[in-house]
Amino acid sequence: MPQPLMPKATAVWLIDKTSLSFDQIADFVGMHPLEIQAIADGEVAQGIVGFDPVATGQLTREEIARCEADTNARLVLQESTIVLPKQRAKGGRYTPVSKRNDRPDGIAFLMRNYPTLPDAVIAKLLGTTKDTIAKVRDKTHWNSANIKPRDPVILGLCSQGDLNAVVAAIGGVAPAEPLPADDAA
Repeated sequence: MPQPLMPKATAVWLIDKTSLSFDQIADFVGMHPLEIQAIADGEVAQGIVGFDPVATGQLTREEIARCEADTNARLVLQESTIVLPKQRAKGGRYTPVSKRNDRPDGIAFLMRNYPTLPDAVIAKLLGTTKDTIAKVRDKTHWNSANIKPRDPVILGLCSQGDLNAVVAAIGGVAPAEPLPADDAA
């Protein structure tokens, strides 16, 4: 169940301004009834200014009146009418300078062990470009003589969960655990 904004301050306001029971307030704000009673007694939340849930559109006066009349009724949080902005897509993945030379090794590992992985998926998983992937594949990379296929999870380029999810999405079998680094040949 969603909770109101600033539950403790909302509880202070409901205790001061309404005749709701401690159980009703506790259920609405997600706190224990004894904590609500301690707030009412002044033992807890001293100095916290009450937060009006009616003014913020979380409750209506009618809802409070309905619950004041029936002690078994529970307050229901109003649906927000505020349109939330869409989440922005994540930008490019940052790889520290110390790990950038390991990317071609991770690309080679993925191409060797998962040849059906599309270049776009490898690029997103390791935070690299399709051009780099093509150069590693064609052995025209500037450092192609020193590229050894190594597990990108061990190199710290991606997490095992991300790799498993990508492999499962293309219908492959994900390894149970990362391969040892010296196993790459």
